[in-house]
Amino acid sequence: MTTDFFVPSRHFTVGDVARLVGASLQDQSQETVEIAGLAKAEVGGAGKLVFIEGRRHASLLDGIVAAAVICSPELAGAVPAGIATLVHKRPQWAFARLGREMFPDAAIPGALTSEAGISHAASIDPDAKLELGVVVEAGAVIGPDVEIGAGTVIGPNASIGKNCKIGRNGYVGPGASVQYALIGDRVTIHGGARIGQDGFGFVFGEKGPERMPQLGRVVLQDDVEIGANSTVDRGALDDTIIGEATKIDNLVQIAHNVRIGRGCVIAGHCGLSGSVTLGDYVMLGGRVGIADHVTIGSRVQIAAASGVMDNIPDDARWAGAPAVPVRDFFRQVSTIRKLAARKQGE
Repeated sequence: MTTDFFVPSRHFTVGDVARLVGASLQDQSQETVEIAGLAKAEVGGAGKLVFIEGRRHASLLDGIVAAAVICSPELAGAVPAGIATLVHKRPQWAFARLGREMFPDAAIPGALTSEAGISHAASIDPDAKLELGVVVEAGAVIGPDVEIGAGTVIGPNASIGKNCKIGRNGYVGPGASVQYALIGDRVTIHGGARIGQDGFGFVFGEKGPERMPQLGRVVLQDDVEIGANSTVDRGALDDTIIGEATKIDNLVQIAHNVRIGRGCVIAGHCGLSGSVTLGDYVMLGGRVGIADHVTIGSRVQIAAASGVMDNIPDDARWAGAPAVPVRDFFRQVSTIRKLAARKQGE
């Protein structure tokens, strides 16, 4: 017996989907076709809606089983008869938009337990200020002079240190810790994340490394997301700042004094050293490492497993370790392959 953790929030038809995402329904007679759920195009299933984007994925339409397909315009004529065809110039975006509406519990994390308010098993300092509608689950600890806005959920065994401010409709997952931090609205901090702990700051003395006091804060602006078991160190003298709508994956290290712009996407296992600066809308592939005091411009894309040691200008695409512009990287790879082939032919 399978367990469905997520069920649709309400009844949806193909017509509902078209209106919600702004798609064009090819055959209006199919407007009342019911959508029971979402699926990958490779799997499909009776009553399911799938998406297919671009000609390179056209083969997925062969033998597909689904109630409806959201596809890009060039594929509209290839959808098998009997399957409702929704045309959208950005099918994956439309699919995601529907998914958030159909399964809101999967899009925005909430309480793990049935708590609807403050658990009797939570520890809350009498000087903390919690607005109406805050949920605090069992085992959570909230320190003195903390302020938390309405609609925010503090998960089981999470801890919020003194003087921290957390905005409205946010989420702090189970076992996460927040200290020395100012956090905006709709910020999601997944389970096990560590926000505001000491930065890795040391100076060498006669007997080895000695700690440099870390006196800054962490500032997470509105709509930021921090993945599970990621860490964001507080600043040494300046603040560590993560700009609005930036999304950070699991197992990412953000060191002290880092400044990240708006709308950035940082994949798992990345490491940003102290005083790194990222512009707006930067994309880092998995396992990217950036040396300290490096500045990355806006709209930069850096390939997975790259090691960045130099500043990068706006709108650039870099790859490799040490990282170089993408064209240079592929020239290097091509040259090495040619040399290897020549060596084997001797």
